[in-house]
Amino acid sequence: MNEAPIVEVRDLTTRFYTEGGTVFAVNGVSYDLHEGETLGIVGESGSGKSVHALSIMGLISCPPGEVVGGTVRFRGRDLLGLSHGQMRRIRGREIAMIFQDPATSLNPVLTIGRQIGEALVLHMGISPRQAHDRAVALLEMVGIPQAAERVNAYPFQLSGGMRQRAMIAMALSCAPQVLIADEPTTALDVTIQAQILDLVRRLRDKLGMAIIWITHDLGIVAGLAERVLVMYAGFVVEDAPVKDLYADPRHPYTLGLLASLPRMDAARDQGEHLRPIGGQPPDLIGLPQGCPFQPRCPYRIERCAENPALTEIAPERRLACWVDVRSTSPIQAAAPSEAAR
Repeated sequence: MNEAPIVEVRDLTTRFYTEGGTVFAVNGVSYDLHEGETLGIVGESGSGKSVHALSIMGLISCPPGEVVGGTVRFRGRDLLGLSHGQMRRIRGREIAMIFQDPATSLNPVLTIGRQIGEALVLHMGISPRQAHDRAVALLEMVGIPQAAERVNAYPFQLSGGMRQRAMIAMALSCAPQVLIADEPTTALDVTIQAQILDLVRRLRDKLGMAIIWITHDLGIVAGLAERVLVMYAGFVVEDAPVKDLYADPRHPYTLGLLASLPRMDAARDQGEHLRPIGGQPPDLIGLPQGCPFQPRCPYRIERCAENPALTEIAPERRLACWVDVRSTSPIQAAAPSEAAR
């Protein structure tokens, strides 16, 4: 893409200071997001996906957390240098976020319409009556039936799928240019999940917004994103167009994630099974020296004692690995720990 990115993240670094030590949660994350693009960010729990998003939004509680380095430029303006009041004017209006669990993200003592309307009154300067009418229209847009009645409902009166649709309506209320979705379908059954994904695709195409979709589910990313970042232990280890990543994964961790996915075309009669990644994710208080994946990596070599930088290996492809997994024979894999067996 030749046009200037709408969001530029450079060397984003976030720490948490605890009694047990410093947690190295996000470690130098860098990427660009363009207008209308959907970027998937994947990795197992604890890889830094959500913390990186909260860092962008200025929602890291200090203490114990702190963004200690890097820049996040939105249309050329560094968000990390803004005051709380300045960031509050951007948050929700220009960059919005959908959180993972609407049951805990929605205020239980305020109606859905009131919660959607608050952002409209704050950012758009409209009257409460106009905000109420707009909230009804937004609920209709996200497919909630009987929206004129449901706008006065409390969160506990809605199903999980409806609460998530209400969260999407709230995030889209001010027509943001960037939407960050933090695993918004994790707690939903597969039928509702498919409906939410279809809704997001239609709204993205209609509104032309850029999306950062955070998930641990590579299956969702395959049908939604154009590009994928793979995160491990707070680092980006691979960055590729979605079709290239699935057809030709280049990082051992990406290979492991894809091998652990169930496949409809797997030949069960030939003994093909899911292959879990051995071992456990590293303790972010005591990251291992060198590549953080090396204790679990079947391709590790002596040079893995040094952590590789994220390097461009082809147009639109970046990789942080010392090994070409296509041509290098795997060495003996590390035995999983007792806790992982």
